[in-house]
Amino acid sequence: MMTQGPLNLITDIAGLRVGNAAEGALNSGVTVLSAGAPFTAGINIMGGAPGTRETDLLAPDKTVQQVNALVLSGGSAFGLAAADGVSGALRAAGTGFAVGPHIVPIVPAAIIFDLGNGDQGWTENPYPALGAQALAASGVNFDLGSVGAGTGATTVNLKGGLGSASVQLPSGHRVGALVVVNALGAATVDESAHFHAAPCELDGEFGGLGPKINTNAAKTPATKLHPSTATTIAIVATDARLSKAQCTRMATAAQDGMARALWPSHTPMDGDLVFGLATDEKPLKDEIADTLNIGHAAALCLTRAIARGVYHAKKAPADTLPTWQEKFGP
Repeated sequence: MMTQGPLNLITDIAGLRVGNAAEGALNSGVTVLSAGAPFTAGINIMGGAPGTRETDLLAPDKTVQQVNALVLSGGSAFGLAAADGVSGALRAAGTGFAVGPHIVPIVPAAIIFDLGNGDQGWTENPYPALGAQALAASGVNFDLGSVGAGTGATTVNLKGGLGSASVQLPSGHRVGALVVVNALGAATVDESAHFHAAPCELDGEFGGLGPKINTNAAKTPATKLHPSTATTIAIVATDARLSKAQCTRMATAAQDGMARALWPSHTPMDGDLVFGLATDEKPLKDEIADTLNIGHAAALCLTRAIARGVYHAKKAPADTLPTWQEKFGP
């Protein structure tokens, strides 16, 4: 039986750290995941409008086998520059891929579209500095909801946010998820407080309301109906020893979690993607059974993390949508 991790965060996987930084005037921010050592990573992209940096090198046949950090950012294409701040700080610390006498940090990144939420009158791109700040703030404990790259995130009817969840498997492996929920669709059933993710909830982690039968499942789902206003980006992680191909398969399986938690998912206007990473701490005991269970756990964690990101969103002056707590909380 799977059980919730001690912190119920992706950092329940030993060595992983998460940092957040945001700028109030922008109503946007950056989230960085790093570790004490390089880690193996893959990626799966199912949205029709992704924004990414250095993701081609995550393919199993590419030379670089491990990366130094992953960046999730607001700011659309401008937010990809957050990886500049992270890679610069890592280089200064002597962390990166050795190329002769040079150190080149490997920092894949993905972005959501949250432009228009705040002041875009800047003359110098603010995201490199936010990336460096998020890396510097990295730790085992971090807040959920309206923080980091989730600061200005929205769904069709509620504020989105940064979510995370974890599980411990009977095999001894741990699996976790980290997600920025900025979906074109909805995380809740119709206009109710019930999350689509409710069947996967552990220990009342997003309200304990239980499932609600969706009597309108056949109707056209509600969406923001505007291009370039969406994207849910995520990281799923394990302490198992996986290859790049196995990390890619874990990320692929985790996309099921996104489809369970958000209606609709993987639309032409979403850039929905999942990074999969392994810290290689614990070997597999049964390669087929363990990788199957890790993929299933990754999907469950991502489902739960999405609901937690919306559940923990906090009200801010520039909001155009209510938070879950504001609309349904005590």
